[in-house]
Amino acid sequence: MQNFLLSFLFIQANPASASPEIDTWIWIAFAAFIVLLLIVDLKLVMRNPHKINTREAAWYSAGWISLGVAFTGVIAWWQGTGAAGEYITGYLIEKSLSMDNVFLWAVLFTYFKVPKEFQHKVLFWGIFGALVLRVAFILGGIALIEKFHWIIYVFGAFLLFTAYKIFKSKTSGTDPENNRIFKWAKKIIPQTNKYVEDKFFVIENGKRLATPLFVVLVIVELTDIIFALDSIPAILAVTRDKFIVISSNAFAILGLRALYFLLADMKDRFVFLNEGLAIILAFVGVKFLVSEQVEIPIWISLVFIAVILTGSILLSLRHKPKS
Repeated sequence: MQNFLLSFLFIQANPASASPEIDTWIWIAFAAFIVLLLIVDLKLVMRNPHKINTREAAWYSAGWISLGVAFTGVIAWWQGTGAAGEYITGYLIEKSLSMDNVFLWAVLFTYFKVPKEFQHKVLFWGIFGALVLRVAFILGGIALIEKFHWIIYVFGAFLLFTAYKIFKSKTSGTDPENNRIFKWAKKIIPQTNKYVEDKFFVIENGKRLATPLFVVLVIVELTDIIFALDSIPAILAVTRDKFIVISSNAFAILGLRALYFLLADMKDRFVFLNEGLAIILAFVGVKFLVSEQVEIPIWISLVFIAVILTGSILLSLRHKPKS
């Protein structure tokens, strides 16, 4: 254990390095493992729709986080401590930036009055779609960097701009009434006016109509695409290894449902989370911009992100709202 920690602390990964060749069977095995986790979640853990209480959500969330963190050991055994450092840093980045997803879902479910026992189904299929879309974004982002190396400066500048916008914003949610995505979805998709159990579609008067539950699912997918515009460039500042980027994204996303049920009702408590996320985005933006001149060791990135994320959460929990 000491040897692992020492080598991890002093390893300096090169984020500009090309991805190592991964055998096809490894990709297939990893994809099958992720699908297996989703099936277990859908068919066993949540086979009966019900309202998830805080205690259940806490155990559920702890299990997913433990699985994601434990995969660091698999990467260390397989590719070495440098790759393990890249994975856990990427996992922390994705997990922290996904907090906004969690709070947006809370706004979304409240606005559409989604019954709590149906929320898990929306999030399950929403996250399944997000996994597929994220893989496409990741492969596209890496291909762009490999073909047009100068685009790293565009990514860096974009992350700094996003950090500024987040830091300037006073809220972490969105106003559905004034959001274009919400308006577009409700206008374009023919739908019923009420929920029909946990169905996405129903037949009425010979016509196939979407229920409001499907509209919510569509909006979950669309908003994840927008969030991916921030998170994918952020993790590419750490590593360009396709397997590490995809696996860290997958494990971070898989645990978001549990995190939602644990934190949704506490969204107003995390008053300093926006500032923390803005600082993290600004850091990785600067990392992009100086990557050609200065190589920032992975352990520095990991410690910085962990300290900022933990600090923003602790400060938020200690904050006493003005009466």
